[in-house]
Amino acid sequence: MTGTERRQQLLDVAKALFAEKGFDGTSIEEIAHRANVSKPVVYEHFGGKEGIYAVVVDRETHTLLDRMVSSLHGGHPRVMLEEAAMALLGYVEESHDGFRILVRDSPVASTTGTFSTLLNDIASQVEHILANQFAARGYDVKLAPMYAQALVGMVALTGQWWLDARKPKRDEVAAQLVNLAWNGLSHLEQKPTLRSNPPF
Repeated sequence: MTGTERRQQLLDVAKALFAEKGFDGTSIEEIAHRANVSKPVVYEHFGGKEGIYAVVVDRETHTLLDRMVSSLHGGHPRVMLEEAAMALLGYVEESHDGFRILVRDSPVASTTGTFSTLLNDIASQVEHILANQFAARGYDVKLAPMYAQALVGMVALTGQWWLDARKPKRDEVAAQLVNLAWNGLSHLEQKPTLRSNPPF
């Protein structure tokens, strides 16, 4: 195994363990044992548990942020909302270990930590889009940051719940989220469906 392959193997093993047991419940010994290497190999690549955890979190943070930001590429605001919801739920579905790591040690409702920082980054992207839409429709642009936080928080908390629930299906969860965000409680559609066909 090359050094790069070994490093990736250790990251995969550590990611699974951190998702299963959390940072405190995972040891270098266990990472080494599951990877079938000695502890010094883990130390050589990452310097310790904090080092490997930091790399796992950094990779997951970038993956989710890239996915969310790339979903906000234009078009009708409702379609962008659909695509953003599908991007987050797609990440939860396809990288549930990564999402579990991000939310376990930094829950959505926290004001500090990796996941809340990530959500603030996403909300700032959404804020710019909302500000443009608010200006075009004559709404108070100063409210865009609040609405951005509300939308991102709603999708993130639902994603955290759906991580374990896994019902209904992703498309339906996204459609219901968009239904609530777009129509509000007073104008909910009876059977919402997605109008876009996002690639996630």
